[in-house]
Parts: sequence; structure tokens; C-alpha cells
Amino acid sequence: MSTVLIHWPHGRSTSAAVGSDWLQAALAAGFSIPTGCLGGSCGACEIDVNGQTVRACIATVPASRSGELTVELSVDPSW
Repeated sequence: MSTVLIHWPHGRSTSAAVGSDWLQAALAAGFSIPTGCLGGSCGACEIDVNGQTVRACIATVPASRSGELTVELSVDPSW
């Protein structure tokens, strides 16, 4: 299984296996992605991965041609 280097919003970078759960990858990095429904309908967990918005509760870490991904929060975490 291949891994990618993920650059998180809090300045830390960690590696995660391609296909792993975003919420678990974030937790392993010491970063908390806000959640609501955990089913993909509310949008609280939306993150931008290399500029593309995904819902972290139902998405997995994708492969990257460069071997790196940059994550940013796409919603206000205090909603």
C-alpha cells in the first residue's frame, strides 16, 4: 500500500496510507476535523484537499502524483 505526505492546517506534516480514512489520518496527526452527522449530509467535515472540497467523514485519502497533499478547512470550525 502506498503512502502520501499530508500537510495539515496546523503546520504539521504526516504520512498516511492511500485509501485510509480522513478522520483517522487527521487524528493521528493531532488535528481534529469538525464533524456533525458522520454520514456526509451536513458538510461540517468539509476539507479542501489540494483545492478540491471533500467530506472527510465519507472520503478516503487519495493517491497523489506528487506524493503530497495539502489540507485546509473549507468551513468555519465553530459553526
